Amino acid sequence: MNQPADTPPTAVTHADRLLEFLEQRRNTLAPLLILMHDYPDPDALAAGFALQHLVQTMVGVESRLFYGGAVGRTENREMVRLLKIRIHKVKRGVFKKEARVALVDTQPGFGNNAFPRKRRATLVIDQHASAAPPEADLVIIDPHCGATCVIVAQALLRQAAPIPPRVATALAYGILTDTLDLYRATRPDVLQTYLAVLQHCDMRLLARIQNPQRPQNFFATLGKGIRNATVSRRLLVSHLGAVSTPDLVSQVAEFLLAYRQLHWCLVTGRCQGRLHASLRTNRPDAQAGEVLREVFGERRLAGGHGAIAGGSCLVGLEAPDEAWAEREQTLTARLMKRLRISSEIEPRKPFAR
Repeated sequence: MNQPADTPPTAVTHADRLLEFLEQRRNTLAPLLILMHDYPDPDALAAGFALQHLVQTMVGVESRLFYGGAVGRTENREMVRLLKIRIHKVKRGVFKKEARVALVDTQPGFGNNAFPRKRRATLVIDQHASAAPPEADLVIIDPHCGATCVIVAQALLRQAAPIPPRVATALAYGILTDTLDLYRATRPDVLQTYLAVLQHCDMRLLARIQNPQRPQNFFATLGKGIRNATVSRRLLVSHLGAVSTPDLVSQVAEFLLAYRQLHWCLVTGRCQGRLHASLRTNRPDAQAGEVLREVFGERRLAGGHGAIAGGSCLVGLEAPDEAWAEREQTLTARLMKRLRISSEIEPRKPFAR
């Protein structure tokens, strides 16, 4: 099924294609595995949770929701706990048992999921642009939809049936987090979708997810990010060293970008043998994902959309500190070159006392 070429697609256009596909395949979808990217964020969790509800209520197909890595960020763990989202860790052999796989907020061939490279997917729903269309029976990719879960939310709204409060709360939170509280929502249908699902959500649960009590290591990592920060012109870089979860890397990057003298912020962290990097920008027309792909060199190692990008590369569980530091320095140097910042500029530590 191909994207309509005559008019610009909207979330409603994509939702209608999704509903049509599910109706056509209602007798051949089971068993269905829904796969999110590793270390799933609220958008991936919401898209997967809502798709699970949609296929169950619309065509009577039961499914299971899978992820790799861990759910590390405090808000994300609270989202899973409070909304009772049943998720399963990807294990070896799971794709042999599950004949049909739907990927949400990721794609086959991306380096952030465990989907077999030579396998064809049943369904792909994502907001990230890709160099080549993924192999799947139905592909819905919309880089301007604000959040992947907007597409699934519209499909539920088109069903004209009440959306359960837990599902609606997940969708509302997924949209808010990926659009920076709607600041990055560039199309009217994104705001319209959010307002529509908000009518069904549990506002008390939403507030509890957004304002969780945080563990000690969050504040320790945030403090390290501030102490280690260096600035070269409009670029801030902070290498955190070892972190308990990659989610902390993006969280620190989002916090540090608020420093008023910045345009770009790069934060890295070491976790389970990989160096994780998060790139953020406040430049309205910047393509952070493309910038970070160039910095990593291997395009599959990084990705993103608009002002947000992330990536990781293998360094090794037993790698010496020198190897980690060299990789951190290489990423920093490549980013400075990409942003045309002279390497002769002496970095300053703005928060040192």
